[in-house]
This record gives sequence, structure tokens and C-alpha cells, in this order.
Amino acid sequence: MSEQLIKLWSDGGCRGNGKEENIGAYAFYLEYWVDETLMHFKLDGEGSYNTTNNIEELKGCIEGLKAIKNKDIRVEVYLDSAYVMNGITQWIHGWKKNGWKNSKKEDVKNKDLWMELDYETSKFLEIEFKKVKGHSNDTNNNKVDSWLNSIMDRI
Repeated sequence: MSEQLIKLWSDGGCRGNGKEENIGAYAFYLEYWVDETLMHFKLDGEGSYNTTNNIEELKGCIEGLKAIKNKDIRVEVYLDSAYVMNGITQWIHGWKKNGWKNSKKEDVKNKDLWMELDYETSKFLEIEFKKVKGHSNDTNNNKVDSWLNSIMDRI
């Protein structure tokens, strides 16, 4: 039986983060591997107005997972966002247990997106999240960063 693997890199960014008017974008890059041979890849993304960096980081991961049609294949998700990485691997368990409230008993910020990411993640038989350093030597992380910046350039 052949070994299949999907690798997903996602990223998000916002120019003017925290300001009333800004532009942002997310991007994701998928690779489909069979027996250590790259069979298919996809690069995609989208831009937004009046958003935040964290929203775009979440959207990149969510939309990347949605683009994967076969949920039975092992998936590795590469993230440079500590916010998304810590949220999906650590914080989310407490949030769900506490009715999507944070440690201050307030609604989790970006709750709708966290709930959507949790839902999309639950569809996969085997999914692993891996942290990569942003703007370093990870070629595919640099690829999604470059793509989302080109999207913001066009807006």
C-alpha cells in the first residue's frame, strides 16, 4: 500500500494591523505526496479590508484545510503563527471545556474562527501541527508569505 501525505503551509498578514483602515491577506500552499514523490500542489489565498493579523492567520489555516478533499490522508500543517499553533494545540481544550471562554471568563477572541478551525481539524483521521520559524529558511513558509504579500500589493 502506498504512503500518502498532505503537507499544508499557511500564513496570514495585515498591513496597518490595529488601525481603523487596513488590508490583510492569507495564503496557503498544499503538497500531495505519494511514496515520497510530489504528485500535486496548490497555492491559493485571498485579501481583506479592515481585518487583523490573527484573523488572517486563522483564515489561512482554515481555508487550507478546507481545500483538502480526502480527509483520510495523513496531514502535516506547518505554521509560523504562535497564536494559531498554541491555540489549536493547547488553549482550545480549555476554551471548549469552559464554553469558549478564556481564563478571564470572557468570550475567546475570534471565537467564530476558532470554532471553524476546530471543526475543520476534527474531519481528519490524522493531523499534526508543526511550528516553523517565519521569514527564515523554510522555503514553503516563505512562499506563502510572498504570495499573501503579493495579494495585499494588488488590493
